[in-house]
Amino acid sequence: MNIEIKKSEKPVKYKDAIEFMENRLSEIVKKNSNDLIWILEHEELYTAGTSANESDILDKSIKIIKTNRGGKITYHGPGQLIFYFVIDLKKDKKDIRKFISVLEKTIITTLKFYDIETFADKENIGIWYNDNSKIKKIAAIGVRVSKWIAYHGFSININNNLRKYDAIIPCGIKDKGITNLKEIKDQNYTELGNKLIENFIKNLKN
Repeated sequence: MNIEIKKSEKPVKYKDAIEFMENRLSEIVKKNSNDLIWILEHEELYTAGTSANESDILDKSIKIIKTNRGGKITYHGPGQLIFYFVIDLKKDKKDIRKFISVLEKTIITTLKFYDIETFADKENIGIWYNDNSKIKKIAAIGVRVSKWIAYHGFSININNNLRKYDAIIPCGIKDKGITNLKEIKDQNYTELGNKLIENFIKNLKN
């Protein structure tokens, strides 16, 4: 399994990241390039997926960037780890559901390493944390598949500003909250990206 691993130290502009991934997708289709994993942060922005609703925007003054990933409206910004990928599913029986399970398992297993118990929910995509019976999202997942190549990715909140979510109904879910890792457990998360990469590659092979 040949996967290029890319890590960006400085924040990457959202449109630049999408353009890069779409170019990589085209190169993989032509068999000119390898699959990709890309760890980065974005500057502050709100994005709307293909099933977004206008009613989920509470603060009409914010700028929303429309994107072709699955899902609804979410926030990206400093203190949030973005895990992008461009992965050819033709190598693995073209099973999208299995691939989503790989993503969920990767996040859950990685957070377990940090003694944080989380879970997936069939009704609401993403990874969730039970905070004294209040269910809160810790990771958002948004995937698009083109020509059996999966791209976009997931985000994990580490120490981002949670008040930024007040401007929207995150992912269109009204009855659940949003949290970050520092709120759950204040510890060192500098190796989080490397752990996610390690577990993702391991789960892809299984």
